[in-house]
Amino acid sequence: MVNAVSKLTAQTDTSRQLTLLIESVTDHALYLMDPDGVVCTWNPGAQRIKGYSAEEVIGTHFSRFHCPADRDAGEPERSLSIAISEGRYAGEGWRLRSDGSRFRASVVIEPVFEAEQLVGFVKVTRDITESYQAQVLLRDAQRALASTQQFEKVSQLSRGLAHEFNNLLTTIHNALDLIALRCAADETTERLIGNAQAAADRGALLTRQLLAFGAGQTLVRERVTTANWLQPAMAALQQRCLAHHSLSLQLRSDLPDVLLDPGQLEAALSNLVGNACDAMPQGGRICIIGDIERRLDPQADTPTYRNFVAIRVQDEGHGMAPDVAARASEPFFTTKDIGKGSGLGLSQVFGFITQCGGFVDVSSTEGGGTTVSLLLPALEVPAND
Repeated sequence: MVNAVSKLTAQTDTSRQLTLLIESVTDHALYLMDPDGVVCTWNPGAQRIKGYSAEEVIGTHFSRFHCPADRDAGEPERSLSIAISEGRYAGEGWRLRSDGSRFRASVVIEPVFEAEQLVGFVKVTRDITESYQAQVLLRDAQRALASTQQFEKVSQLSRGLAHEFNNLLTTIHNALDLIALRCAADETTERLIGNAQAAADRGALLTRQLLAFGAGQTLVRERVTTANWLQPAMAALQQRCLAHHSLSLQLRSDLPDVLLDPGQLEAALSNLVGNACDAMPQGGRICIIGDIERRLDPQADTPTYRNFVAIRVQDEGHGMAPDVAARASEPFFTTKDIGKGSGLGLSQVFGFITQCGGFVDVSSTEGGGTTVSLLLPALEVPAND
């Protein structure tokens, strides 16, 4: 009799300890499901992470926490199937809270067997949104740094070639001017000289692009109030668009100042607007957006977050395939026909923004448009300090 009481007391203590353990976990959602995936228990951690009370959830299917696209693709059922066949399912993905917001979840599901009969599942969910976002930002910063290192040697070569080529073009320009003065008024000769001068001008533009890409140009940097500068610049940028293209501006009112060469910024935006127009030959909308982003500084020696002014040029064009988008900023890479592009447009923008201490992000979806973001270090100190 005493042994039976002792055993019952031990079982009661074990059950109570297990309940206390589960109820004490607040940083993990820990709950049981039946073999069909219906929620049977709900701990405080689950309520904190997902936002549902036990009364709202118990008796409902756990697929309610998945995004609609994942539900339609059968992701909840697949995770249970893997847990049964492999003894454990582990993965991560986006999940929904009770208010409809998303969070990044690390999920583990293990089957529960009793006498070799499946009686349910144990599911553990952890909110890893913050660490996931930090990893994304770090990856972006590493990619930007890798791009900077990749182009460093090419930019040095480009600067040397540009200066040498510029000297040759000066000689060609002077010779063409002298020939034009001395030759007789012949229509054919004048046309040939005009063609040669146009080609020389095109070469001069190419050398300026090479210098811009190679960060070999001299920047006259000044403190610029971003919103005040962008609004009047829209008139000049509008001239890059045809009648069937619309250009709009969306700005945050509290954009901080940046330190840059305004003339080069206008040239960079003009280049991007021109590319956006080329991507929409039938017309479409182009939007320039001014925003603030807190990102990892790719040029800092240690991982450092700072504010960047993000100037985005967004279009509704045909977009780029992933392999093309990955090479978009490579010097001399272009998808345009021969004679219609040097392949230095985005490289020129990249060089200028790098000289200003920033970096460039290109986001494009084939058939879904392109967004090029110029991220410039924000000046946190007031101008009168």
